Amino acid sequence: MQIVVALPESLEPPFHLRKGCEGKFSDDAFAEFCRANPNLRVERNAQGEIIVMPPAGGEASNRNLKASAQLSVWADEDGRGEGFDSSAGFRLSDGSILCPDASWVSNAALSGLTPKQRKEFLPLCPEFVIEVRSPSDNLSEAKRRMELWIENGAQLGWLIDADARTVYVYRKNRAPKVHRAITELAGEDPVKGFVLKLAPIWRGLA
Repeated sequence: MQIVVALPESLEPPFHLRKGCEGKFSDDAFAEFCRANPNLRVERNAQGEIIVMPPAGGEASNRNLKASAQLSVWADEDGRGEGFDSSAGFRLSDGSILCPDASWVSNAALSGLTPKQRKEFLPLCPEFVIEVRSPSDNLSEAKRRMELWIENGAQLGWLIDADARTVYVYRKNRAPKVHRAITELAGEDPVKGFVLKLAPIWRGLA
């Protein structure tokens, strides 16, 4: 089976695709869709719809890289888990497959996966996620996305709104904590010891 999508030029992402009359893409169908359309940025929501997103702009991509690079370096030095960039897909308990801008998974969680599972969309929720809001992201929708991460098992989530120099910190059973105009943010459990330097992210490509 091969699924290739020809999109009208007038259609602008993000938008949702449904598969046939049942409206849902199975895990296998979604994986095949991704292989057949490698140039698209896609996720699957809990309703089984494919969400096609616009490519990241230059500054947004640069900010994402600066966040994920810092997390990766810390994870390697810390040794308690592994960091992932925005290309990693996680199959969550609500049936969605989402890709955070940066994330961290403990060695304990990874140890429960088979070699085959490690090569596919990881069937777990990262314990820590970072999302960097891009100009195309609606703030209310970005906040709802953070709530979905927490509902699916993330212990800690940071939503970075770089243009506003604001970070929203999410934890289970707590109201989001808002930090404005700070230059760094220290992690709590499960990433206690991680410190994200925000000045390079605020700066962007300036």
